[in-house]
Amino acid sequence: MENIEALKAQIKKLNQQATALKMDLHDLAEDLPTGWERILDVAQKTHAAHSALMEARARLADTGG
Repeated sequence: MENIEALKAQIKKLNQQATALKMDLHDLAEDLPTGWERILDVAQKTHAAHSALMEARARLADTGG
């Protein structure tokens, strides 16, 4: 069983990363067509960050935290 406090700290870090990437994607969309070449890269990183965040939140829920 994972340490709940460590998992909460990981979730906080993942949430910060996911939020920053979400804003990068938002900013990229606002500046289109400038930077269109980066859409796929930024979107994939944003997807991966949110996926990791959701997985960590699910693990926390499974531990009862």
